[in-house]
Amino acid sequence: MKKIFIASAILLFSFAAFSQSKDAEAVKAVLKQYNSAIEKLDVTGTEKLFTTDSKVFESGGSEGTYTHYLEHHLGPEFKEFTSFKFSDYKADVQVDGKYAFATETYGYTIIVAKDKSEVKRKGVATSVLKKINGEWKIMISHNSSRKG
Repeated sequence: MKKIFIASAILLFSFAAFSQSKDAEAVKAVLKQYNSAIEKLDVTGTEKLFTTDSKVFESGGSEGTYTHYLEHHLGPEFKEFTSFKFSDYKADVQVDGKYAFATETYGYTIIVAKDKSEVKRKGVATSVLKKINGEWKIMISHNSSRKG
């Protein structure tokens, strides 16, 4: 009986670990989709990666929902760039039920359209995601950067 209990506990623990690992990879895929759109300077459709009541914070400022951030920050900013590239990207994800907590570190390089100047920065982002109807969505995003 004791062996059956131990075997059942190991099986249950293995299943839970596999499920969390699968969810962590799904969260990383959402973050990757968003970062890929940033690199393409085309965020069309990225609203689906965020909750409707999301909150975006950037370098000490509250940018409102992702839709507001997109309309008043990213959209206008992208018109001033010819290139945006991430480097040395790392993501750490912790899953706790229907919520996930992500930390991303990276470098990025922007080429400014006006004078072709290059801007290099080191960045960090923290995000809280929620699993809604089987899909991970970003609820809260905070990013900041400094000269690299």
